[in-house]
Amino acid sequence: MLESRCPPCDVERVDYAIKPKAGFLSLAQELRFYVLSFLPCRDILRCTSVCKALRQTYMSSSELQYIVELSGQRLLPVPNTNNHIPISNRLQTLKNRAHAWFKFDMHSFKTITLQENLYTKILTKQLVTNGHLYSWDDYNDVAAIIPILPKPSQQTIEHYWSPGTLCPVPHSITLDVLMDPAQNLIAVAYYVTHENDFESYEAVYVDLRTLDSDGIHPQAAGRTLLLSESSVYEDATVETTRAKLKCYGKHIALQRSLVITPDDRRNHYTQRTEWQIWDWQNSAISRSVLNGDIVPYPSENQVDFCFLGNDRLLVVASDLEVYSIADMSQTPQLLACFRLPLRLWRIQCLLPIDDIERMQVQAQPQTVRYTSDPTHQLLCLTASYNTATLIFIISTRIFFDLDGVVATVPKPWECWGPSNTRIFRHPYSTQVHVSGSRVLQVFALGTPGTRPMEYEVHLMDFSPTAAKNRRGLGRVVREPSAIEISSFMESATEEENLEITTSLPYVEVVSDRKLGALELQGIWLDKNRIYLLNASWDVSTGFISYFAWQSSRLEVMEV
Repeated sequence: MLESRCPPCDVERVDYAIKPKAGFLSLAQELRFYVLSFLPCRDILRCTSVCKALRQTYMSSSELQYIVELSGQRLLPVPNTNNHIPISNRLQTLKNRAHAWFKFDMHSFKTITLQENLYTKILTKQLVTNGHLYSWDDYNDVAAIIPILPKPSQQTIEHYWSPGTLCPVPHSITLDVLMDPAQNLIAVAYYVTHENDFESYEAVYVDLRTLDSDGIHPQAAGRTLLLSESSVYEDATVETTRAKLKCYGKHIALQRSLVITPDDRRNHYTQRTEWQIWDWQNSAISRSVLNGDIVPYPSENQVDFCFLGNDRLLVVASDLEVYSIADMSQTPQLLACFRLPLRLWRIQCLLPIDDIERMQVQAQPQTVRYTSDPTHQLLCLTASYNTATLIFIISTRIFFDLDGVVATVPKPWECWGPSNTRIFRHPYSTQVHVSGSRVLQVFALGTPGTRPMEYEVHLMDFSPTAAKNRRGLGRVVREPSAIEISSFMESATEEENLEITTSLPYVEVVSDRKLGALELQGIWLDKNRIYLLNASWDVSTGFISYFAWQSSRLEVMEV
């Protein structure tokens, strides 16, 4: 055994702390770009405020700015398309697109005169989408779809259905017509009265065809969609008084207003609203049925609905109810309920359809395709209250951020409404249309209490990047606004008046062109165009009536 002969000594131990020099900012710039690209838009912007180095990292990366710009404009890129186009070019195209809307010129337009035999004045359902105008006259049972100023690369559809040709079954009654140019689809809801030895009853069907040829749609599971009959209607006569079709991708829904009369109580009837939903590309039978509450007497236009992406349905009545339709084999499941501040009438939901937008990239022959993000769209809800028309602009993000929301308990208006909504009040009926994050709306001019003779057009952008992209044009509105609603229908006392305050931010541009209130019949936003539908009148009789209407013209403005 060896022993040390050295005298013992105290050795002081020194720990040398290794101070790491490696950190996120010490990474190569390409790695910093790569790591930050996995973050959501909001977190990327938060990183830019941490220090100058991260701010410079963001400003040096077209990809990071592209992610933020896409999110700010509420767009999603269509996957696997044109990935070879440089990110810097795509970014510049998006910025130019956002800025163009703030310098729109309503004095420069092209005019299309519509044929008199295709369009009537009051009884027509009209809509502009994907560069086409479609119209259905439920009184004469005629329909038409025409392309409007098509571009060379745009696929167009033109068709006219004469009286009696919409429904495939003789002696049937058309309830509603849906046209979707993006999917080359026309859906016709109709009913047929059947009779046997004991009774007569109605049967409702939905017919699916192509817009361009009237043939069977190649993606449809069958030409005719069949309804699931509910057992709650046994021993009763059921009559469909109104119906409404809506479509989003592979989903079609039919809303029916039903009058139910028990067989043993012919003088007593109730009303129920029902929704039947199909995955029309995979099944011709509705297996997902939602029934609304039964009310004692029929109500007029108190309920509407719309799709929120591919897996959610929104029903608007006294509350906003969000349902999951992810499983189409069962009844839609209630996810959340949001209380509205008022009991509304004549409700109508406007939500951008599932469309794909193609934008030409500068210095490139190709185009890039985008679609709206369903989790960050705008829901436009129009309704009547007393003598006023109310326009609710609601951010759809509240219908997806449902953490902590109890489905069976309505969320109070005060907890969700003011910060996610902007409400506009109009003394009379008005025109409004929503596309993506933008809202086109007309406001009446003149003395309050008198019939407006002119309108002015307001274009609003509710996207987070609108203020940044406006380049000094338009007015930024961040401060809360309040509307006052009289409740004299519920109480005769003036103390019942209600003030509602909302604060969803937006940017607004007002056109200096004034529109005649008696001529304007409709307004639409469709990608990079604004459409105005105006009517010509024969006023030689001294008054305006349905029979004095002569023709319509469509004004198209490019931005």
